[in-house]
Amino acid sequence: MASSAFSWNLPDHPKLPKGKTVAVVVLDGWGEANADEYNCIHVAETPVMDSLKNGAPERWRLVKAHGTAVGLPSDDDMGNSEVGHNALGAGRIFAQGAKLVDSALASGKIYDGEGFNYIKECFDKNTLHLIGLLSDGGVHSRLDQVQLLLKGASERGAKRIRVHILTDGRDVLDGSSVGFVETLEDDLSQLREKGIDARVASGGGRMFVTMDRYENDWDVVKRGWDAQVLGEAPYKFQSAVEAVKTLRAEPKANDQYLPPFVIVDESGKAVGPVVDGDAVVTFNFRADRMVMLAKALEYADFDKFDRVRVPKIRYAGMLQYDGELKLPSHYLVSPPEIERTSGEYLVKNGIRTFACSETVKFGHVTFFWNGNRSGYFDETKEEYVEVPSDSGITFNVKPNMKALEIAEKARDAILSGKFDQVRVNLPNGDMVGHTGDIEATVVACKAADKAVKIILDAIEQVGGIYLVTADHGNAEDMVKRNKSGQPLLDKSGGIQILTSHTLQPVPVAIGGPGLHPGVKFRSDIQIPGLANVAATVMNFHGYEAPADYETTLIEVVDN
Repeated sequence: MASSAFSWNLPDHPKLPKGKTVAVVVLDGWGEANADEYNCIHVAETPVMDSLKNGAPERWRLVKAHGTAVGLPSDDDMGNSEVGHNALGAGRIFAQGAKLVDSALASGKIYDGEGFNYIKECFDKNTLHLIGLLSDGGVHSRLDQVQLLLKGASERGAKRIRVHILTDGRDVLDGSSVGFVETLEDDLSQLREKGIDARVASGGGRMFVTMDRYENDWDVVKRGWDAQVLGEAPYKFQSAVEAVKTLRAEPKANDQYLPPFVIVDESGKAVGPVVDGDAVVTFNFRADRMVMLAKALEYADFDKFDRVRVPKIRYAGMLQYDGELKLPSHYLVSPPEIERTSGEYLVKNGIRTFACSETVKFGHVTFFWNGNRSGYFDETKEEYVEVPSDSGITFNVKPNMKALEIAEKARDAILSGKFDQVRVNLPNGDMVGHTGDIEATVVACKAADKAVKIILDAIEQVGGIYLVTADHGNAEDMVKRNKSGQPLLDKSGGIQILTSHTLQPVPVAIGGPGLHPGVKFRSDIQIPGLANVAATVMNFHGYEAPADYETTLIEVVDN
């Protein structure tokens, strides 16, 4: 786009007025699925969301929140909060995480980039360490990408490779870790036949080792550091397959929470600690659960736990995990450039904006919404408020989370008259849904519904407009199912709990006293998705969206 012709000024909407307060509510992990006992949204008392769904059919509809609608490679890929909020805020679909990595690996571009050349300096005399989630879930990482990276690095001079695995069981079936480890071990033995010293060096379950997020529990990262970098762990095995099978045989064991282990040689010595001169790559493409490890690997000045020994390494992420912190400073694949987000347009057109969530989703309603960009566009027109999340407990212990506090802050912002847009994320359905605790998730959905009521009541008072939506599914289906949709049972006849996101569509509900009476959802959009929401919100502020945005969900019919 020629910069001379570009303008931030949005055209006025021909039929919709300016000056209405608009509330945008994102219910995290709130999809639409068949009503049954495993649909916690259906089971829960949710009178507000029920009334939106059953009230005015022309004001409620479903949109796609997974796969190609949010820039992921295929419609088998479930949505997640990062790509969901990117799409909601950007109003366009950008190739995301896995897709970016896929194309860089397929084209070989990944090996020509600055990041790979930086770590390659270590290949001749030192070890390449690969750390990440070993899974084909496609949410944080994918096994086939790790396989390609191993092949590519070994063909380009890596002589000694150590893989530090994290088992999944959250985005894929619990127990699938054994098969993934066997596949990896097979690849590594083929590399050894070619004279490359390639082995698994350590491991552990993702929720207990390494993959914490939002600085909730640094002990998780420390357990990983001790195993991966120091080569120290409470469990020692001579093979990774043996390790995972043995640890999984313990009572109540599951892939997510396997304790840390290291692989040792015949003399009991760890086969793969990280030492001076080594290269480290964290191969997850999703950022949120790699940032803390990245800080530990990259920062000289670090006080979150005692690292004991800080090797001088060359470290690169699969992607850059935090654009504002420039973390890590080296990465194998460049991020999508998301410019001209709806948030930036609206602020530049004078829309005063308030955004709020609790810690676990605060980044989603700010950083990800704003195109992977931290901070304010114009601090005179914006206020972002973070409510601290509960820490040191799993979210099913207090499933109400901070929904009430978020709603009250949103209510106060709406009633203050200081803001034109008030945007929140209510995390309950997703964060409690991930625990697999059905009863707690029902409580969580009820809490989120109550929070929506507080916000909508405030919009009613000021004559405003609301748009309620979600970023992906989760709480609406808590059980694994067979091809015909029947719940899968485990060996003892109990149901197999589903802790992951889903492929379900999510609702968009609109209304409020300020909504023009002629507004209704259009019926001519083939398959609308989350990216269509941005243009819709711009319309509610009295503006037309930029020409390259996904089309608005609404039309205005003359009564």
